Formats: sequence, structure tokens, C-alpha cells
Amino acid sequence: MHTLSLNPLLEYKQNRKKSIFCIILLCALLPPVVLFSVRLGAMPISAGQTARILAGKITGIARWYEDIPKSAVAVIWDLRLPRILCGVLAGAGLAGAGVIFQAILQNPLADPYTLGVSTGAAFGASVAILLNLTLGVRFPVPLMALGFAALTLGLVLLISRRGGGLIGANLIMGGIILSAILSAGISFIKMLSGEQVGAIVFWLMGSLSARSWSEALLLGSAVLIAGAPAIVYAEDLNLLTLGTRNAEGLGISVRKTRFFYLLLGAAMTAACVSVCGIIGFVGLVVPHLLRFSLTSNNRLLLPLSMLLGAILLAAADTCARLLSGGEIPVGVLTTLLGGPFFISIFVRRKGITE
Repeated sequence: MHTLSLNPLLEYKQNRKKSIFCIILLCALLPPVVLFSVRLGAMPISAGQTARILAGKITGIARWYEDIPKSAVAVIWDLRLPRILCGVLAGAGLAGAGVIFQAILQNPLADPYTLGVSTGAAFGASVAILLNLTLGVRFPVPLMALGFAALTLGLVLLISRRGGGLIGANLIMGGIILSAILSAGISFIKMLSGEQVGAIVFWLMGSLSARSWSEALLLGSAVLIAGAPAIVYAEDLNLLTLGTRNAEGLGISVRKTRFFYLLLGAAMTAACVSVCGIIGFVGLVVPHLLRFSLTSNNRLLLPLSMLLGAILLAAADTCARLLSGGEIPVGVLTTLLGGPFFISIFVRRKGITE
């Protein structure tokens, strides 16, 4: 199996300055990307008006934007900004989860969806959408998705424990089994929805359309609560990549550390899927791109991946909004662009399967 890093400590010394510079650069680039994305859309709003609306809303000084039409204020603050922030947070969460799963599973082709958590979230969301359409009730889709994602993770852990312990092969096998079952359940729900199947299909394709501040808050909380400790304790994640025997010899509890990071990665994945649907390739391509070009030290790779994932998904969603009159789901766009891009990385990376 391909190892993710030859020597994390040596690579850290060699690439530390370059990686830190890239982190600073991405931190500086993120706010302009958000501001640029906020002002783009069907309603033309100048950069000056956009800046005044944002500054006035953030500081609470209404006079800064009181001469701007209320419709423009609503478009910027209530429609575009929550959506873009959801894109930023989902990109960060998916990329960070990709780094975590590739490390703990010791599989460079693992991504946030490997353990079936996303399929569980998709099943929960499909159930909620079907009930909302057929019964006329208001089941909250994100909460149903989160609940089923947590249930799926619990079942994966149970299957893995019964199958021999929390090792990478057992976790992947449990995820594959449950994903197959839940995918069949999703197909059954689609059949039951009849002519209203479009609502479920659109959600499953992955979209940031009509996202609200409450959903941005949910995503922000999950990414912050799970992402911060993942970065702080990333040295333990480095040790996991050395293998079970070597990691235990260096003084860490592999079982507890793996379980800890499983929870963090699954929490970020579940939150992202529950709000945005299935958005592919961000959690796979971004860590690969940075690992091959900069560093495989997870203390640096995690923040780098989260920042780059945030920028790329925000930019992709902006392109999806502007490319056509009818909106393209961003999950479709990331898969269309990310698939060929990853193939090129895979082909050029010799020995990845050796």
C-alpha cells in the first residue's frame, strides 16, 4: 500500500516555510474571493454598495447603507452571503475530512464519503423530503440528515468492531456494506415520490441554492468544533500514518486516536452533506493536490486543505450561478471538473498503487 508520507518530521522541516507562506496567502485570498462572489449575480450591485452593506450589517451602523435599495440589501445579506459562507464552510469541512480519512485509513484514495456517512445523511434527507412532500409536514432536512449520518457511523463502528476491530479495512468494508443498503433505500424513496422525485434528485446532486443563516451557523459550528481539535492534535494523525505498530511504539493509543479522528471527520462530513447535499471530489482532490505539491505533514496539510477547499468550492458555486440561466448544482460542477483533474494527478503520480 502506498504510504502517505516518507518522513513527516523531515518533510516538515524542509517545507515548513513554504507551507506557512501558502497558509498566509490563502488566508489573505479568502476574504477577496468572498467579497467578489457576493457582488456577482443576476442583480447588478456595485463593489462600493456591496462593501457598504456588509460593513453596515456587521457593525450595526445602518446609515452606511440606508440610501441603497432595500432589495439590494436583502439580496446581499439574506441571499448571497449565507450561500457563499455555506460554500466556504462546506469546502473547508470536506477537504479537512478528506485529510483525516486518508490518514486514519492509510488509503490515499479515501475521501469524506468512504465510510458511508454521506449516504446515511442522503437517506435521512430523502426521507425528510418525501415526508414533507407527501404529508405536508415540516421535517427539517438538515437535522434528519445529521441524525441518520450519526446512526450510520454508529453502525459502521459496530460492524467494524464485530469484524475484528477499528482498522482501516474493516471500517471501509462496513462503510461499503451500509452504503449499498442505504443507496437501495434511497432508490426506493425515489420510486415512492413519483412525480415529485425532482426535489430529492436535486438535493442529492449537491447545491448551495437558497441556503440560510441558520444553515451557515450549523455548518460553521460543526467545522469549527471538529476542525480546531483536528489541527491542534494533528501530530497524532501524523503518527497514525506510520502504521499501528510504529505509532504505538511512539506512545499513542492507536485505537483511541483513530476513534477520535473518526468522530471529527464524520461530524464535518455529516454537517456538510446535511446542508449542501453530495458534493464530490473536494475532499479527494484538494488533499492530493497539496500533499504532492507541498507537504504530507498533517499539521500543515489540514489548514492548507481547509483553506484551499473553502476557496475552490466558493469559486465553483459562483461559476455554477453564472454559467447558465438555470442554476447548475455545484456538486455536478465539482464532479465534472474534479474527475478529469484527479485522473491527471493519478496518472502522473507513479507508484501510487505499488
